[in-house]
Amino acid sequence: MTTAPPTSNANIVKSEGMSFLDPVILGVLIFDGFLCAVLAVIFLPSYLGTTPFPVSILVAAVVNLILVIAARTVTTAGKAALPLAGWIAGFLLCMVGGPGGDVLVLSSPLTLLLLVGALAPAVVYLFKVASNALTSPKDFGRA
Repeated sequence: MTTAPPTSNANIVKSEGMSFLDPVILGVLIFDGFLCAVLAVIFLPSYLGTTPFPVSILVAAVVNLILVIAARTVTTAGKAALPLAGWIAGFLLCMVGGPGGDVLVLSSPLTLLLLVGALAPAVVYLFKVASNALTSPKDFGRA
């Protein structure tokens, strides 16, 4: 009977330190969140024929979730929400009037739906990750 050779833990354990590119990648992800908000607001009043078709809400929800998942790979769990902070900053910037009084964010129920719909999947994911980290067996002293 043969057994598997012992493996070294050095190959399995991921290094805990951040590389020098991780802050740059996180900065790009934050800018992507900002850009996602601006584009979602611009494409919010889109139509499919004569029917309002706000597909930007669904696209923003998926993109924000992907940005948060990507941020978790390069930073700690606490900083993984920074792309959402970039998204909120972009959304708030679109609410500010321009020099001629033009405002990109319309006063409609779709605006509230965009705000909730774009942030909810990523926030739920972050809460799920945080609750899993709190209830993991290693916290209870089990080996």
